[in-house]
Amino acid sequence: MKIRNLNSIKSKHWLLILLAVGVLLVGIDSLTDGKTPIRYLTSYTIVPLQKGISNVGAWMNDFSDSYKTLAEMKEQNKELENRVNELTTENIRLNQNQFELERLRDLYKLDEDYSDYEKVGARVIANNGSNWFSDFLIDKGSKDGIKKNATVLAGAGLVGIVTEVNSHTAIVRSIIDDASNVSGMILSTSDTCVVRGDLTELSNGKIPFEKLANNDNVVEVGEQIVTSHISPSFLQGILIGYVSEVNVDANKLTRSGYITPAVDFSKLQEVLVITTTKEELTQSKE
Repeated sequence: MKIRNLNSIKSKHWLLILLAVGVLLVGIDSLTDGKTPIRYLTSYTIVPLQKGISNVGAWMNDFSDSYKTLAEMKEQNKELENRVNELTTENIRLNQNQFELERLRDLYKLDEDYSDYEKVGARVIANNGSNWFSDFLIDKGSKDGIKKNATVLAGAGLVGIVTEVNSHTAIVRSIIDDASNVSGMILSTSDTCVVRGDLTELSNGKIPFEKLANNDNVVEVGEQIVTSHISPSFLQGILIGYVSEVNVDANKLTRSGYITPAVDFSKLQEVLVITTTKEELTQSKE
């Protein structure tokens, strides 16, 4: 019955009781000038507990601040990484634009050097899968005025000749291909020779020429070799390359050697195709 009565005491009554006990303890403590057992008990129990709670609170606060700082640093680091990626992509794009601009300037200069011929610009879209563009596909065809046997230019001179034409694409065989033979001419002497494709020699940065007459005309390293007037397919006067080596053959009647091509056949991306073929030009003069 007593237990029921005790449990039936309302919470507010317990609060009043605890408050009264607190006031009583404070009063006793003040009257005894703090020298009561209660003060000593408080000193050894409550105060250390308060300090512990205070230390835990400070540690939790520091931990919270540190966690917040770490989260902010991670967010800033992510933003910086994104910015670095953006700048890297932008730098790559700018470099590509710069290289493309330089290539287009070279094509423009090449167009000016051979301004007597009408030309169409085209992009290389595929090759035979090797390191050298011995034959490749361009993105222009008969719809753009390109014909079979059209002369193809890039870099500083001759690339090759169109061997097959479709409506919107064409195949080009370059002068470095093993099947290629171009009638060339030493520009300073007008002596003719044959420039032969050789992919094996091209790995050393050169291609061979042969059947150059062994006469009194001196041919020095650095001489220009261009397409000759007797070439059946290539238009006349297109730069093929520069003499890098010349030797007298065993028969003493001819000379042969090597030339450095005027075109980098490992990096072809854009070309110019002359829309008038040698056959058409010859027929127009008849």
